[in-house]
Amino acid sequence: MLPSAEALARRLHALDLAPWAEALGPALAEALAQGRHGDRPRWEAALEQLPELPQVTVDLTAPAPRLISPRPLTPGEQAALEEGLQGLRPWRKGPFDFFGVTIDAEWRSDWKWDRLAPLLDFAGKRVLDVGCGNGYYARRVRGAGAATVVGVDPTLLFSCQSAAFDRYAPDPQWLLLPLPFEALPKAQPFDLVMSMGVLYHRRDPLAHLSALAAQLAPGGQLVLETLVIPGDAQQVLVPPDRYARMRNVWFLPSVAALQRWLDRLGLESHCASVAPTIPEEQRTTLWMPFESLREALAPDDESLTVEGLPAPHRALLVAEKRARTT
Repeated sequence: MLPSAEALARRLHALDLAPWAEALGPALAEALAQGRHGDRPRWEAALEQLPELPQVTVDLTAPAPRLISPRPLTPGEQAALEEGLQGLRPWRKGPFDFFGVTIDAEWRSDWKWDRLAPLLDFAGKRVLDVGCGNGYYARRVRGAGAATVVGVDPTLLFSCQSAAFDRYAPDPQWLLLPLPFEALPKAQPFDLVMSMGVLYHRRDPLAHLSALAAQLAPGGQLVLETLVIPGDAQQVLVPPDRYARMRNVWFLPSVAALQRWLDRLGLESHCASVAPTIPEEQRTTLWMPFESLREALAPDDESLTVEGLPAPHRALLVAEKRARTT
């Protein structure tokens, strides 16, 4: 089952976020209200179907975070496990390994992690993961030594997918809040704030960047991964309607324009990589059986989307607040 609003509030207190617990109580209650989402009973039934397995161990350092049983699963347990996990489709981020059942998610999120991990020292860090999905990156960050990770994502299905992993490997230092990032109070307690694949979904990208910076402790770092286009600091693409078949894409800046935005907000940034998104990284699978990137690209020219716009490229930037001068 999903945790209650009261349980999440207690967890916030335990993570030294008592002001958030007080401020977010009504929003958490609303987000988790019975009947708010028509598919919630089906998802919770899938969670309840997962078999009980004691003495589970976990490996968060593997490309697919692994749950390991000390004994082979019985045929009945195996069938219940697979059926329960299939009941939580579509899985967008992954992979995960549930006792040998590999969830081959739409995204090869481990590829993105491999681009990110060498850039940062996660040891002992307090991390906020904005738009965390089902918590794939949060678990990799914990595996890399982060002290605490708080994720925020309003999609209730992703909370259910995270709860499936937590059922076997509960982690008191990891918490997913089923809320939009905009609901969070300003706090400035985090050593590292991650926004992976969120910025282009925001109607006001500078407001989003400013809000991310407001969660950083002094000396903290912002990790920003987003869609970009080629060009100089004046280049920003505003799709007239859809972009790569997505409706909710608002602004795609060049790297130079994005860095200028960050600079205007007092953030000094470094672009670590720019890479095309290819169909081998984002694709249809058994665990996400719907259309994916290949259907969003022009069939005769994969350098363009089906709308005739530049095909997706993703930049990864790391930024820090500049020290104030007197």
